[in-house]
Amino acid sequence: MTAAAPLLPLAVSLGDPAGVGPELFVHAWARRGDAGLAPFFVSGGLRVLREAAQGCGLPVPIIAISDPAEAIDAFAHGLPVLGAEGCGWHPGAPDADGAHLALDSLTRAAGLARDGVAGAIVTGPIAKSHLARIGFTQPGQTEFVADACGVAHGDAVMMLAGPSLRTVPLTVHCPLADVPGLISRALIENKARIVARALIRDFGLARPRIAIAGLNPHAGEDGRMGSEDRDVIAPAIAALQVEGLAVTGPHPADALFAPHARAGFDVALCMYHDQALIPIKALDFDEGVNVTLGLPIVRTSPDHGTAFAIAGKGLAHPGATIAALRMAGACAARRQGAV
Repeated sequence: MTAAAPLLPLAVSLGDPAGVGPELFVHAWARRGDAGLAPFFVSGGLRVLREAAQGCGLPVPIIAISDPAEAIDAFAHGLPVLGAEGCGWHPGAPDADGAHLALDSLTRAAGLARDGVAGAIVTGPIAKSHLARIGFTQPGQTEFVADACGVAHGDAVMMLAGPSLRTVPLTVHCPLADVPGLISRALIENKARIVARALIRDFGLARPRIAIAGLNPHAGEDGRMGSEDRDVIAPAIAALQVEGLAVTGPHPADALFAPHARAGFDVALCMYHDQALIPIKALDFDEGVNVTLGLPIVRTSPDHGTAFAIAGKGLAHPGATIAALRMAGACAARRQGAV
């Protein structure tokens, strides 16, 4: 019998070096054994990570590598870092040098995952306003990674996942007043199909159960409190059911996330940003993971921002970063046929 090829290491983009990303990735390496993490390396930021480890009082060796293939062996001895040394560690003080390092790190890590050199990409938190000042034009990292993979933005679906719940916002960064006009049968059906395929491929669910939330209170009460649930959402659900997908709804959102309700589905497809993110952050704030579905690569990210205000103060919790690395490793292993 031919021995299975070793799994590819995960590529980590540093995020803004003035945020909590560097210290959290150092903490994650320090907890790699207990957390069951697959080998990973950071794209760039050698100096930042060395100074972050020292500043956090963590005896974590930072090891320079010249090729991703070196990461697996190096990972047993320290945190591997590929690429330029970059700027220094200035927690809580973002600047242009840090923004350039964040963008360079993201660009290289995404390319390595796209080209099959890394098993997945795990993205550290960025400050989009600072990146915009140096020419970053995408709405966020999801769209950046989608562009790197040649995937339309509408087909790159954001899922928030934690130990208690998975949610997908149908619409994301738009005013709440615009949401009813953006919801369509085609949008619901397309995203539900992408979610179902991804949960089968990357999460090992044979027939994912998708609960679709209503838009209006009480899912519209048959048109008494808004017609979208009856005229748009319900027909989309019926069409998906005809295709054989295990889809239910529209469910009143106020009762959808109770414990007994959560037991009946694998993922909730929600109509707008806060409808999806409030429950995941209430239930799984320290372990929430942002997963991008619909890509040819695996991409995860901790579900929090740069947290400049607490960077370097020893207050940042590594739970979401560890969860993002663990989930990326599990999904990548399934794609590489190891599960």
